[in-house]
Amino acid sequence: MKIVILGPAHPYRGGIAALNDRLAVELIKEGHEVTVFNFSLQYPKFLFPGKTQYTDDPAPRNVTILRKVNAVNPLNWWKVGRELRRLRPELIIVRFWLPFMGPALGTVCRIARRNKYTKVICIADNIIPHEKRIGDVPFTSYFVKGVDGFIAMSQEVFKDLEKFVPHPVRRFAPHPVYDHYGEIIPREVALAHLKLDAKFRYLLFFGFIREYKGLDILLEAMADQRIREQHIRLIVAGEFYGNADFYQKLIEQYGIEDLLVMHTDYIPSEVMNDYFCGADLVVQPYRSATQSGVTQVGYHFDKPMLVSNVGGLAEIVADGKSGYVVEPQSWAIADAIIDFYVNERAESYRTETRKLKQKFSWTNLTRNIFEIYDELKNN
Repeated sequence: MKIVILGPAHPYRGGIAALNDRLAVELIKEGHEVTVFNFSLQYPKFLFPGKTQYTDDPAPRNVTILRKVNAVNPLNWWKVGRELRRLRPELIIVRFWLPFMGPALGTVCRIARRNKYTKVICIADNIIPHEKRIGDVPFTSYFVKGVDGFIAMSQEVFKDLEKFVPHPVRRFAPHPVYDHYGEIIPREVALAHLKLDAKFRYLLFFGFIREYKGLDILLEAMADQRIREQHIRLIVAGEFYGNADFYQKLIEQYGIEDLLVMHTDYIPSEVMNDYFCGADLVVQPYRSATQSGVTQVGYHFDKPMLVSNVGGLAEIVADGKSGYVVEPQSWAIADAIIDFYVNERAESYRTETRKLKQKFSWTNLTRNIFEIYDELKNN
């Protein structure tokens, strides 16, 4: 098939772009002709909370990535839509994660479908965003009307679709494992690369630091005296997408500076295995979530995980088997961390993680995409 992936890709950074890059590689491996229509401008600088939108990581090999879409220029949306209409791919796979992108992506898809040939399937990371803004509902409503079918990567998003589409053509396919971030290496080697002392035990909070991800809750948990007695350290690896001073004041208030390893710059993909392989437990104390690419990196590295009982995270981690599902409360997180170390859960949880990750395959995602396509084509 001739397929277009519409959404961010290299050189943009972050989980949305990473999944699009990896999906393109998978579809090409399955024999399809794939072109990625990337953004020429994704976010205006004044709307972007981080230091840069771009990565220095190498581009995926043998993937055609064209920087076409300007997220804030309506004339561009019409131009790209007409180009796709003329190109006549059998399938456009569009990513939707933020209502702000609804007008641009919705317009492109509406125009492309006018050729009465191309089907549009959305992989929906979120339908209702974590951080609410004016315009969310009308922008999302506009976007979904330009789409034929949907893939939801969490049951929460699967249900949220009904709030905008009465009878959606949809499939549930969990977020695949990110399997392209390096090999599993020994803990001691990883910690040596990070210049960390192997005598301590390490937790990992990984990814962009935003309010809904609950780092402040985890910092409060680290103030538990039991954690200090277990010689536990927390690695915070990721860039602040918010007020860094807020977290620094909490660290000083709790007196936990000596328990933290703060690597708060963007973490390049070539060193991600050092962080995951050096840690014993990946902690995601989110206040809200649908799914998370961090859990799927954790699965790749066979890491037990502690996640909040919010959104789709509880669907990914088997509580008491491959990790912990707890309420987003500092005491609950601290209790789970202590249980993990005191009762020596690491090896049994790693074994279960290896088993569970088999169901998060890329072929499962592509199979669901093509099942929807066949249903759309035959109706």
